[in-house]
Amino acid sequence: MSYVTKLYRLVIVLLVAQPIKCPADIAFVLDESGSIGSVNFDLMKSFVSQLVSRMDIDSGNTRVALVTFSSGTETGFDFNDYSTVASVQSAISALNYSGGITNTGGALAYVRTSILTTAAGDRDNVPNVVVVLTDGHSADATVATVNIEIYR
Repeated sequence: MSYVTKLYRLVIVLLVAQPIKCPADIAFVLDESGSIGSVNFDLMKSFVSQLVSRMDIDSGNTRVALVTFSSGTETGFDFNDYSTVASVQSAISALNYSGGITNTGGALAYVRTSILTTAAGDRDNVPNVVVVLTDGHSADATVATVNIEIYR
């Protein structure tokens, strides 16, 4: 089954599911490396946009941050930036594809030190969820493995 087919099946399930109402700070980490390509990056953006439409963002119960990574890592937006589903979706739509190598370990370290912080709007009293969307081929596999172990 192809990546695209799996993604569409998951989106269909999400569209019929009830909105998520549990409090959480959710950080999306999107791979925009050369192996992803612009078409799949647009599919990831669409997937995340559909996913956030089911979250309880407007009430403040759920907060969302987004990071993109390839050779480097950039904050698309942090937990303080947007407080409505529509504004989060607009910010996701505005993301541009850049290409580069897949520095997954660097991205996970960045999330830990720059996004899951009080300064970026992370709340101490709610669970953190980090969702990584990648093709799984990291240029820094050892560092990525170490960072994944830290999150467990």
